Amino acid sequence: MWSSVEPDRFVRRIPPLPLLVRLTSVAVAAPLLARLNLPNLQRFLEPRRRVTPPDGADIDRVTSEVGRWVDALMRRGRPVIRPGCLTRGITLYHALRHRGIDVHLCFGIGRDDEAMAGHCWLDLDGRPLLEPVDPRPRFTEVVHLSREGVAR
Repeated sequence: MWSSVEPDRFVRRIPPLPLLVRLTSVAVAAPLLARLNLPNLQRFLEPRRRVTPPDGADIDRVTSEVGRWVDALMRRGRPVIRPGCLTRGITLYHALRHRGIDVHLCFGIGRDDEAMAGHCWLDLDGRPLLEPVDPRPRFTEVVHLSREGVAR
């Protein structure tokens, strides 16, 4: 459903059906995809041809809209869709890269109550994207995926 209160701020409550099916498929497959080696994971998640955002696209609006869709999908998709940063990160990365947004999928390691813990998050222009709290002080980035490939 489109909101027409402000013409330049269209917000879609649910994604179009083909996109919803694709997001659901990636989210369900995320635990298996995470077992791929990183170059294969990156190739799988990237669009087959180069995609650029449409002229005049509001990147913040697009990222927040896709973030809402993925978060809602993860909440409503239990137990078929596993909760967690890995599923969320892989699904968001796939969706945003297919919209032409140049995000990085970062993997980090740190301490969580004296035990080692891992976390993944998206990075856009050097800042965490769609994270409630900046993960960088707590987790050291070990590797990330981007349009260019895998970087350590």
